[in-house]
Amino acid sequence: MDWSSFSFEVPHRLRAIARTRESSIIVLAALAGALAGLVVAVMGALVELMHVTLFRLALGTRLSAQGWLDPVHVILVPAIGGLLFGLVSAYVARRRGTEVDPIEANALHGGRMSMRGSLIVAAQTLWSSGVGASVGLEAGYTQLASGLASKIGGAFRLRRSDMRVLVGCGAAGAIAGAFGAPLGGAFYGFELIIGSYAAASLAPVGVASLVGYLTARAFTQDSIGATVNVVSQVAVHDIAIAAGLGLVAAGFGILLMRGVAACEVLFSKARIKPALRPMIGGALVGLLALISPQVLSSGHGALHLTSDLKLPLATIALIFLLKSGASILSLGSGFRGGLFFASLLLGSLGGQIFAAGLNAIGVAADANIYAIIGMSAVSVSVIGGPLTMTFIALETTGDLWLTTAVLIAVIVSMQVTRELFGYSFTTWRFHLRGQAIRGAADVGWIRDLNVAQMMRADVRTSPVESTIAAFREAFPLGSTNQVIAVDEEGSYAGMVMVAEAHASELVGTIPLRDILHHTHHMLLPQQTAQEAIAAFGKFEAESMAVVASLERRHVVGLLSEAHTLRRFADASERQRRELLGEL
Repeated sequence: MDWSSFSFEVPHRLRAIARTRESSIIVLAALAGALAGLVVAVMGALVELMHVTLFRLALGTRLSAQGWLDPVHVILVPAIGGLLFGLVSAYVARRRGTEVDPIEANALHGGRMSMRGSLIVAAQTLWSSGVGASVGLEAGYTQLASGLASKIGGAFRLRRSDMRVLVGCGAAGAIAGAFGAPLGGAFYGFELIIGSYAAASLAPVGVASLVGYLTARAFTQDSIGATVNVVSQVAVHDIAIAAGLGLVAAGFGILLMRGVAACEVLFSKARIKPALRPMIGGALVGLLALISPQVLSSGHGALHLTSDLKLPLATIALIFLLKSGASILSLGSGFRGGLFFASLLLGSLGGQIFAAGLNAIGVAADANIYAIIGMSAVSVSVIGGPLTMTFIALETTGDLWLTTAVLIAVIVSMQVTRELFGYSFTTWRFHLRGQAIRGAADVGWIRDLNVAQMMRADVRTSPVESTIAAFREAFPLGSTNQVIAVDEEGSYAGMVMVAEAHASELVGTIPLRDILHHTHHMLLPQQTAQEAIAAFGKFEAESMAVVASLERRHVVGLLSEAHTLRRFADASERQRRELLGEL
């Protein structure tokens, strides 16, 4: 099927109901959640089937939980899989460029996503994890689930604000289904995909998350795998220790994110073609897997293994180092996926190491408890979403007291990361691509409100070669405030202030050219309202001419600072009311 041309719309009557009744959005959110749960179940089953087939595993076993794998398969599968991935991805990139993910879609495009692009990203993520690259499936889950939700919203021609909420519903359902955490999934939608919380979006996001969780659980009962032995009691010193672990987790999270960027730079400086980088990265990951198979794929089996078994500290530390390197190599070489589950596994391992250090200095510490705290603290540094990670910890353990310590560690980790680094992994990737967004908060309307929409096209012009006397006759005092002067070819020459041209001290024979203002200051139709406001302030202009291009300078309109500020304020107020559900 040609997904680029595939589209559908529901009948007008149903569209009208969906646009006027809030309960209709909840129904669409439930549908998006159900589809998200199916996405999680199907993609998870396909990856497991790839692992069983390619690595010769027994059915029902996890790749990263294996104690030993055939060295031939461990090396060749990621390397050959990486080669095929690199060749296909290079071809797709030439044809389509970079695909829009849910955060970017909600920040810049009003929730509009490409269905074909979402399928491509999901397939790339599935293949990357299936051949053993150390990446998580969560990026694929949320991409495809949000893409389907966006498709539903497009069929009903939903408003921009409703489209953004529905995209958040798709992602919330996917995360809830993937981690068995409906509260965590809901807050993932709020914090990371929608970028804000509002009472109007609570019901649809909550319903989507719950339905996604129930749908995924109907096919699989798998859990994260992190557990605690007893209900914990949190004392004052535990809070201080949790804060210290949060500080360490933030430092590690920053190093991990910078490591991925440094790996990309290293491949670039080595002048290795992008199509060949995943093959090299896959081979290197395979070499690490010869030492410890726990580095392969997302790491679900490894988290179960390290939580259930009392592994020696040296083994835990080795897996921690190897998994960190494998994740950096996989993403830095070009494999598609995320660091969500990798950060959970690394945080769990790091928490156990931290607990061992406390025990070594005489401070009693339960390794399982600090594994949960470390898991949340590292994840919030890398992924963001402090309440998301806190609720995932709560729903995983059912331990409210432990969640108190988790919340402290998460707050410290998040704040230190913001202060020292300023990005999550996703927004860091946007930064490296030159995209100036820090989250999913809707800033796309600012780009949509441009000079072309605000300018007056019925401009009054005067030949720049005319005299002051001729200008006074053509434009009497009080007829207008400003006139655009143009040359013989109709190109912009400058602005004439009518009141200044009628000043008594000016001789009528003086050429108009002598009293021009802003001869080199112009606006372009595609500039945003923010850029126009900045230009008015920089050049101290009340109005500016709009030209088609800087080369020809053909005048197409006039824009005043007062009108720009009024339109920008109106648009800002509308966005505020939509956010609060007042529209």
